[in-house]
Amino acid sequence: MHIAFARLALPKSGALVLLGFEGQPLSAQGASLDKALGGALTRAVKATRFAGKSGQIAEVLAPGQGAFERIVLIGAGAGDKFDAVPARKLGGQLYAKLASCGATQLSVLVETPDGVPEDAVAANLAQGIALRAYRFDRYHTKRTDDDRPTLEKATILTGALAGARKLYAHLSAVQDGVFFTRDLVSEPANILYPAEFARRCKALSELGVTVEVLGLAQLKKLKMGALLGVSQGSARDPQVVVLQWKGGAPKQKPVAFVGKGVTFDSGGISIKPAGGMHEMKWDMGGAGTVAGLFKTLAVRKAKVNAVGVLGIVENMPDGNAQRPGDVVTSMSGQTIEILNTDAEGRLVLADAVWYTQQRFKPRAIIDLATLTGAIIVALGHEMAGLFSDDDKLCDALIAAGKREGELVWRFPLSDAYDRKINSPVADVANIGPAGQAGSVLAAQFIKRFTNGVPWAHLDVAGMVWSNENSALAARGGTGYGVALLDRLVADTFEK
Repeated sequence: MHIAFARLALPKSGALVLLGFEGQPLSAQGASLDKALGGALTRAVKATRFAGKSGQIAEVLAPGQGAFERIVLIGAGAGDKFDAVPARKLGGQLYAKLASCGATQLSVLVETPDGVPEDAVAANLAQGIALRAYRFDRYHTKRTDDDRPTLEKATILTGALAGARKLYAHLSAVQDGVFFTRDLVSEPANILYPAEFARRCKALSELGVTVEVLGLAQLKKLKMGALLGVSQGSARDPQVVVLQWKGGAPKQKPVAFVGKGVTFDSGGISIKPAGGMHEMKWDMGGAGTVAGLFKTLAVRKAKVNAVGVLGIVENMPDGNAQRPGDVVTSMSGQTIEILNTDAEGRLVLADAVWYTQQRFKPRAIIDLATLTGAIIVALGHEMAGLFSDDDKLCDALIAAGKREGELVWRFPLSDAYDRKINSPVADVANIGPAGQAGSVLAAQFIKRFTNGVPWAHLDVAGMVWSNENSALAARGGTGYGVALLDRLVADTFEK
């Protein structure tokens, strides 16, 4: 989908979209066009009871004057509540509505009520169109033209042209990261295994990201026993990918992002039920989000020093796989009793987080992981679970999530929870009592490996994949977290 911006004026052809707000269903340009069309828009407004409420649509097909294929009025809701997030969603809804309408070009007239920043609305609406236009269809071989969208170009017409273009330059960088993440999350596990994931990350070096790949021999030398234990049942060697973006001052401590990258999770010896197991290709969503974030930071040349560490493994149940009851020694020296081999993500993070704090001495660590089904029970697919030992970092993440529409909800941590993962035979067990605070105990486990660095954990199990179409993504990988973390960096660590 090609996105363009142009000055506010009526186009001569294609599909035309006009925004309507509550109390002002027709904008100034809309009223002018209505007069030229002999009141066709007014009649459509009355016939459909269009009042500008959010999501309302009134449509005029093949209007009598001009070469428009159709004119669509779409409701934006109350002007005083219309900002970046609803504008973005509106753009996605527009694309979903008109993607296969037969038109190849879409023009959107953006006029906003007083007090509503037109440049921000225009830029975010454009981003919504672009995000919703993403398709992962590389393995379809028999799609016909009828199965494919007809829209090829969207032009946003605005009186705030310079501002819209400037804002969209940043949003476009976020899109690049989101699309990279969606590609990674959507790939089947026979295509995206640890070495291939690492190979795709190497491409970020072309944008100025420093990329290191630690292979099996190096991980053994580092004594990453927790991560290696997860991978030992797979024919695919584990990889740890280290990403560095050096856009800040030379002596500035980096902010670190750590991602769980289980490219397929069978559960290991504690094998998962067959139903739904195919979805475990996206159990690397945390690492995928970190990779997408670094693409965004590089594309927009963020003025920050940042480190990303991706622990990439495959969890399989062969004759060499670790067993329930095994004890492994993590890189930190802490021993871990394996009570359930399907609680593997926290083992990967234990070594990845420890390695990150030890090598880079970051000012903060944020880890992301599709860690627990319990978080989906608690929050569904509406928010990610947030756990943190630092109130300031936690508040910054919550604020960033609200600004980007990628919401998080804070859960508690405490010594009482921490005691529940003490083991009688090792320093810590990888699960606690069945049915008790599973997401919290998983976070408490990771906290034992942060070594006092300000830390936040995002459990994104309910967010990186969707089995339903949403305003900004078709069914599949969502790219959740890239915009959230980029906003966190921009508002907290670049200032």
